[in-house]
Amino acid sequence: MAEVRAKKALGQHFLTDLNIAQKICNSLTERTADEPNAVLEVGCGMGVLTQYLLRRTDITTFGAEIDSESVEYLHAHYPDFAPRLMEGDFLKMNLKEIFPDGVRVIGNFPYNISSQIFFKIIENRDLVPQCVGMIQKEVAVRIAEPPGSREYGILSVLLQAWYDIEYLFTVSEKVFNPPPKVKSAVIRLKRNNTKSLECDETLFIKVVKASFGQRRKMLRNSLKAVFGNFGGNEHPLFTFRAEQLSVAQFVELTNWVAENM
Repeated sequence: MAEVRAKKALGQHFLTDLNIAQKICNSLTERTADEPNAVLEVGCGMGVLTQYLLRRTDITTFGAEIDSESVEYLHAHYPDFAPRLMEGDFLKMNLKEIFPDGVRVIGNFPYNISSQIFFKIIENRDLVPQCVGMIQKEVAVRIAEPPGSREYGILSVLLQAWYDIEYLFTVSEKVFNPPPKVKSAVIRLKRNNTKSLECDETLFIKVVKASFGQRRKMLRNSLKAVFGNFGGNEHPLFTFRAEQLSVAQFVELTNWVAENM
């Protein structure tokens, strides 16, 4: 079967550099005793990364691929992998049903849905102890940035609440077909020891999103726009901007909002 044609609507940029593929594969750390054996590659494309994952004896590789042409290609070139390749949208998959014992996630993520993939990881944080993803460099930097940085945003806070983030390496646009207009980067997320944030976690997510809703304004304005004026009560952090707050401060703010709503 001929090579798969990259589809702009699916955000496909196929990796062509085998050394980079090997490096991404190796970025998934050796399985620890409490980690699942299953690894899910999101967006297998033509199997450039898949081939290296399949060589690893410490994991069982599964795949999620939305593009039927890619699925056909993978069936033809990796027949032993075919039973574990799921055709469909990763964002709509019920990971708890498919991987009740948990799963580690890896992939060259399509730029146009990379943020949604990470929100899916957050939703399934108790199932996904590790994630290695190649994404747009700008997004990778944002996710890994500490509080106080202009790049620090919603995804930074939410992912850092439950994961330790490592920016691993930058990838040139020249190693893709077709080449994207921007550089890429590989990051690794490893579940931290936080079992609970000691606040209403659904409200925490809402508070974080509201805080960055008007990120150049003080938190007073951003939060009042979503939650009302809290009966005229004020929190000491109201004079800060969202990008200045740590995860712990957002937890503190969430508990205060819960009491004053």
